[in-house]
Amino acid sequence: MKERAAASDIRVLILAGGMSYEHEVSLKSGRRAADALQRQGMACDVRDLDGELLPALQEFPPDVVLPLVHGSPGEDGSLQAVLELSDIPIVGTGSVGARRAWNKITAKDLLRTAGIPTPDWTVMPRQAFSDFGARKLLDRIAAKMGLPLVVKPNSGGSGLGVHAVHKEDDFPSAMMGCFSYSDEALIESFVDGRDIAVGVVDLGDGPTALPPVEIAPLHGDYDYAARYNPGATRWTVPAAMSEPVASRVAELAIQVHRTLGLGDMSRIDMIVDDAGGIQVLEANVAPGTTETSLLPMAIEAAGLDFGETLATMVRQAIARS
Repeated sequence: MKERAAASDIRVLILAGGMSYEHEVSLKSGRRAADALQRQGMACDVRDLDGELLPALQEFPPDVVLPLVHGSPGEDGSLQAVLELSDIPIVGTGSVGARRAWNKITAKDLLRTAGIPTPDWTVMPRQAFSDFGARKLLDRIAAKMGLPLVVKPNSGGSGLGVHAVHKEDDFPSAMMGCFSYSDEALIESFVDGRDIAVGVVDLGDGPTALPPVEIAPLHGDYDYAARYNPGATRWTVPAAMSEPVASRVAELAIQVHRTLGLGDMSRIDMIVDDAGGIQVLEANVAPGTTETSLLPMAIEAAGLDFGETLATMVRQAIARS
């Protein structure tokens, strides 16, 4: 039997930053995760993702990589595929699962096929606006789906490019805002209710749902500023809900995690209405670990230590290799 490596013998490379709109948030996640792992005795380097990654991996290969690059290429499967080609263990989800979760349309198709409730939707590429006429196309969507609607980029995170449409006059600007971040817009039926995020971790006994976090922005929507500016949002963990609803929320989070083939950790975003109805919005394979991020809150609410949890995932990733 292979002897378990001492923490001090494990070198963890945390990849963060990159070229996405979420660069700074990703670096904050990387630094906090590094601090937590260093307190567990592990050697950690935080590297800003750049074109020199492959030569660096070849010259100084780490024992394991923790990818915390938010947005592309950290969550779309590209970075994971590069690491897999380099035979370097990865903490988290592999390339296949990451691709599934990153493409919201693909993910929703898989969830709907699995019987998981998710809001009705349609898809509109940017090119369709010139091909069919923007105003007429938007009028047709509004007439078919009804208002309000939510417009969001097919790929991306941190609430960037996401807009609620309550009246038809707001539709064109919402689409243009969305197309600033993606060439493909996902247009969903608006679901009124509470924003709930459920972290899922697998520490060796299969995926387990953490206590749900309720998200309540103090002003406006849960946008980029509300997510990362302390004091802009009120978080409640565990979220107040009846035992049957809490059990169903946990069950759905684990089902989403498994359906999409996700790895050591994920965050599943949902809406819970006043009657206890639940709609799954999306899954995140590289949840933030900043001081305002939801996964660390949920880990601590479960009575777990954030650093110990990450260290367990690091050891699992090495064992899988």
